[in-house]
Amino acid sequence: MLTLSRWKVTAVILSVIFGIVFTLPNLLPQKTLDALPGWVPHQKLNLGLDLQGGSYLLYEVDTDALRAERLTNMVEDVRTTLRNDQIEFGELGEAGGIVRVRITDPGKVDQAVSLLRRSIGGPLAGAIGGRDTNISNRGDGRLELSFVPEAAKADAAKAVDQSIETIRRRVDAMGTKEPTITRQGVNRIVIQAAGESDPARLQAVIGQTAKLTFQMVDETVTPEDMAAGRIPPGVMVIPSAEAGRPPIPVAKRALVTGEDLVDANQTFDQNGAAAVGFRFGGSGARKFGDATTRNVGKRFAIVLDNKYISDPRINQPLPGGSGIITGNFTPESAAELALLLRSGALPAKLNLEEQRTVGAELGADAVRAGTISLAIGAAAMFVFIILAYGLFGTFAAIALFVNVLLIVGIMSMTQATLTFPGIAGLILTLAVAVDANVLIYERMRDEAAAGRSPMSAADTGYRRALVSIMDANITSVISALIMFSMGAGPVKGFAWTLLIGVFTSLFTAILITQVLIGWWFKAAKPKKLPIA
Repeated sequence: MLTLSRWKVTAVILSVIFGIVFTLPNLLPQKTLDALPGWVPHQKLNLGLDLQGGSYLLYEVDTDALRAERLTNMVEDVRTTLRNDQIEFGELGEAGGIVRVRITDPGKVDQAVSLLRRSIGGPLAGAIGGRDTNISNRGDGRLELSFVPEAAKADAAKAVDQSIETIRRRVDAMGTKEPTITRQGVNRIVIQAAGESDPARLQAVIGQTAKLTFQMVDETVTPEDMAAGRIPPGVMVIPSAEAGRPPIPVAKRALVTGEDLVDANQTFDQNGAAAVGFRFGGSGARKFGDATTRNVGKRFAIVLDNKYISDPRINQPLPGGSGIITGNFTPESAAELALLLRSGALPAKLNLEEQRTVGAELGADAVRAGTISLAIGAAAMFVFIILAYGLFGTFAAIALFVNVLLIVGIMSMTQATLTFPGIAGLILTLAVAVDANVLIYERMRDEAAAGRSPMSAADTGYRRALVSIMDANITSVISALIMFSMGAGPVKGFAWTLLIGVFTSLFTAILITQVLIGWWFKAAKPKKLPIA
C-alpha cells in the first residue's frame, strides 16, 4: 500500500489545491474577493441563523380550514352534478364533516348514487382503484358523502409540502440567501432566514395565503337581501379589501383561479395608478376567455383571500387571457402582490406559532466561540498526535490540516450552511480522523514488535487497520444519513458536516499520510520505524 503510484500523488496534490482554492474566499476581505477574476471561486460559507443572526418563524398549517374548504366544494359539486342531470334534491348541506342530501324522486336514488360516485372526489393516493370519498345510502332518499380518513391525512401532508415549496419561492424572490425551510412534526413549518433581521417583512410575504379567484357577482341579490340574510344557495357574501366599500354577493364556484396564472407583475393603469398585471397560460387562458365571452355585460369580482379587490364589468370578451387588477395600490404593495401571485397561493392558511430574532451580535459571539473551540480542539489533537508518534504524528497533523481545508472547501463550493452544531461536527470529524491514524500507527508498532521490517510493518499496518477504520466510518455514515433525513435545522447541519468529514477523513488519514510516509521511506531508507 505504500507504493508511490502516480494516481495517489496526483490525487493528493489536486486535493490540496482544491482545498486552498475553495477555502481562500472565506479568508479574504470582500473587496479583495470582488477584484479577483471571474474564473476564481467566490463562494463563501453560508453561516446559519445561530452564527449570523436573523429571523426564526414557526408556522402551523391550518389543516382544519383546508378540510372545511374541501367540504364546501363538495357541497357545490353535489349541487352542480345533480342539477346538470336534472335530478331533483333538497336538504343539501354539511355538518360534522358529512355532506347530506335528500333525493326527492325515490326512483332516481340509485341513479344519483351512481352519478355521485363517478363525479365526486378523486383517486386516493397509494390505493389502486380507491377513491377519497365515501357515498352511502341511508334510506328514504337520503345520501351521505364524506372523505375517508386516509384522504384527510393525504390532504394535510400535501398541504404542508406545497406550503414549503410556496414559502421557498416567496423567500427566494425576496433575495434572502439560503433560507432553511423544514417540516416539524405533522403540520408545522420552520423558517430560518439568516441575515434577515426584520421578521415582520417575512411575515407579510409568507403568511398571506394569496389565493386569487375570479367569481361572478350575483346581481339578483340586493343589499336588502344581504342585510336580511336572504342568500340563495351557491352564493356567498364577501367583504371588500378596501375600507369603506360594501360587501358583495358572489358565486361560490370560481370561474378561474390563480393556479392557472403564469405571470404577474407590477404595472400602471390608464390613469397612471399602480396596478397588477396578470397573464394566464394554456387552459387558464381558454377558461378566462370563455368565461368573459359568456358573461359580457355582467360584473365579476377579483377576490384575494376571500376579500374582493375590485368588481369590474365585463365590457367585451378577453380571449388573450391577460388583464390588470386595479385597486387602492401603491407601487410597493402592487409589487408585493405580484410576487405573491407569481410564487403561487398557499393551499391553506398559516398560523404563526412562534417568532424569534437572533441579533447579529449574538451570531458574532457564536462564531467567535466556535472558532476558539475549533482552534483549541485542533491544537490539542495536533499536540497529542505529534507527541505520541513523532515524525509520523507530524504527517498525521498535516493530513488533519488538509482535512479542514477540504471540508471548508466542499461546504463553500456546495453553498452548504454552517451552523454552531456544524462546528461541533467538524471537531468530531477531526477526532475521528486522528483515531484512524492512531489505529494505523498502533498496528505498525505491533507489526514492528513482531519482527517485520520497517517497510513491511508500515504496509501491513495500513492494510490490517483499514478494516477497523472502514467499519467505524460506515457506522458514522449511517448515523449521519439518519440524522440528515429525519432531523431539522441544527441537527441537519451537524449531520451534513459530519457526513462530509467522514469521506474527507478517510481520504486524508489513509491516502495523504501514505504518500508522506512513502516519500519519507524513499528518502530516508530507515532501519526502524520512528514510532517503534
